[in-house]
Amino acid sequence: MIWCNTPYERHRTLPEQGILFGSGFIEIVIWRVPHPVSPSEHPYKYRLVYVVDGDRVVGYDNERGKGDHKHLGDREESYCFESPKQLMADFMADVKGAEK
Repeated sequence: MIWCNTPYERHRTLPEQGILFGSGFIEIVIWRVPHPVSPSEHPYKYRLVYVVDGDRVVGYDNERGKGDHKHLGDREESYCFESPKQLMADFMADVKGAEK
């Protein structure tokens, strides 16, 4: 898992395949940004994804215009961001739930 606590800079933070977990792989990228990514109100830009056989099983991100949300299979729902630590804990709980 990767935590980037620098101004928003694009650089490779993980190997191409991410981190192997269960029957798939995980990729986590979190940036601290100088201004919130609208409509989010916190100073983080993030994407977390768990992929199995080329399909996104769990995903969390705060896409501009959509704000904080998560993907669970084919469902998309809003997500209440509290902190990077809680974000990672919530994501891993959903990943472990998807592995059952």
